[in-house]
Amino acid sequence: MKVRTEHIKEAVREFSFNEPAESFPVLAAMMAAGECRFTGSVQVALTAERELDHYRVEGTVSVPVQLDCSRCLCSFDRTVFSRFTIFFREGAAVNHEEEDEVELEERDLISSSFSGDEIDLMPEIAEQVALEIPLKPLCSESCKGLCPVCGIDLNSGTCSCVSEQKQSRFAVLKDFKVRP
Repeated sequence: MKVRTEHIKEAVREFSFNEPAESFPVLAAMMAAGECRFTGSVQVALTAERELDHYRVEGTVSVPVQLDCSRCLCSFDRTVFSRFTIFFREGAAVNHEEEDEVELEERDLISSSFSGDEIDLMPEIAEQVALEIPLKPLCSESCKGLCPVCGIDLNSGTCSCVSEQKQSRFAVLKDFKVRP
């Protein structure tokens, strides 16, 4: 997924890509770690244009993914979608290791650098997808999860287990009164 800069010097150009998720090292590592399973290819649609001393790339990325609910452990399908804007500047990345503190502007947070006559979009596209994968995925906001005693899925049935109220360490403070 490389864009040649000579193609976008004079006019806004539109590009679309369709790549398997396995071709992105970050996404392949996520699948290998069991965080998710990509069930389709990564679809990218973007526009690129030259602006003064940088290139602006705006677009969307979507990919179907299968996740495991963090409450009930059931697998469910979702489509990950992200809209992004990235600024590319020609030259090496700025190294701020010698400085104690550096204040970044908003544009610095969404900018990247490139060298040569091609902009490689693969790392930024993979980053956009990875940022949209939830850390604790839920099949639905109303998911009841599993019974902590017998393990039954409370979304599909009920159990006769007695729900024990765990005594909090702060329960002794319930009757605490402050005297003036």
